[in-house]
Amino acid sequence: MGRVTSTLAGHARRRLLALSGRRAVDLSSLDRVPARLAWPLQRTGVDPLPRLEELRDREPVHLLASFLGLKVWLVTGPAEARAVLADATEFSNDIRPFVGGSGSDDQQIGGLGFTDPPDHTRLRRLLTPQFTMRKLERLRPFIEQVVARQLDVLEERGAGADVVRDLAFPVPFAVICELLGLPDDDRETFRTLSAKRFDVSGGGTNVFGAVSESRRFLMEVTRRQRDRPGDGLIGDIIRDQGDAISDLDLAGLADGVFTGGLETSASMLSLGTLVLLEHPDDYRALATSPEAADRTVEELLRVLSPVQIAFPRFVRRGTEVGGRRLAAGDVVICHLAAANRATADGGGYDPHRAPASHLAFGHGFHRCVGAELARLELRIAFPALARRFPDLALGVPTDEVAHRPLSIVFGVDSLPVRLRG
Repeated sequence: MGRVTSTLAGHARRRLLALSGRRAVDLSSLDRVPARLAWPLQRTGVDPLPRLEELRDREPVHLLASFLGLKVWLVTGPAEARAVLADATEFSNDIRPFVGGSGSDDQQIGGLGFTDPPDHTRLRRLLTPQFTMRKLERLRPFIEQVVARQLDVLEERGAGADVVRDLAFPVPFAVICELLGLPDDDRETFRTLSAKRFDVSGGGTNVFGAVSESRRFLMEVTRRQRDRPGDGLIGDIIRDQGDAISDLDLAGLADGVFTGGLETSASMLSLGTLVLLEHPDDYRALATSPEAADRTVEELLRVLSPVQIAFPRFVRRGTEVGGRRLAAGDVVICHLAAANRATADGGGYDPHRAPASHLAFGHGFHRCVGAELARLELRIAFPALARRFPDLALGVPTDEVAHRPLSIVFGVDSLPVRLRG
């Protein structure tokens, strides 16, 4: 029944779009993103562009561009961003009418990030039990084991050690595979479906093509587990829900876990290491102080905000945000990294500042369900790295570290290090 319902819902969305007379926009067919839309994804080192921060202070809700008949608003103010992210009445997350949507279930976009209540409420209720603190604590020994294994790999690499390749990617990759219950023969395929889905340098064709590829893979995994449920999240939900949840919805949930838990955590581990190595006293303090680890992780999340922008919101009807009037159909992009830097001292890294809430995991009912899993990985990995390699240093000058130029999830593809100074 669940599979039939999702198919009918897709036809209904497309029919309503046609009846409304709304201009057909297919973002997945774009071969590039215009510079006037893409520039907010650029950074200076790990910092948001000064231009972006100036804009936040002057005009926290800014008309970024008109594109394909759509007005695109950029929200950089923290209060304004929270207001948008928490409001499911005036704003929709449903991007599906704008990415084709005429194909089979394997090609459809789904998951929590692109779903509105009540479907979002129903789906999140299925996923939340998998991320309780009790369940996550069961993963702690596994995470500690994976981190220790990868630190051994760093040791073996010696002069060729690279934090991204040898630690930052393998740790969350192993954890997500374990959490989802992917068998070993699926994991290598899964490994290839990561960073390119966030890279907008190839336009929507690149991003949505990568999303479709990962969705097809996870749909196949879901279909195989229908008859033989595995030990992880996919199998647990199948055993609990049976045919009440469609393959499309279940693959969307699994894809959301993949999206939110792999590349983002990998970026935090690599970028966090980069920042910590520029503050060696803070780095070494992690080895002996759990309190320092907790405080430093929160500060790194705020400062780095690797997920630079939230899922786009679509205005349902005319509304006002930050003194600006938004019309029905307008697109709203909340810039999490810019909003997180709105502090009196300029928002730079300071692990001794008073703890404050941040938007690194989003806000409201779409806040990342895996936030505590990410924190657990970081709180285990950084202290273990500092204990094992207290004199760790960058292997290249800081200005030679190549950052991704146009990626929704900011990061680096390589971080060479010297293990002993």
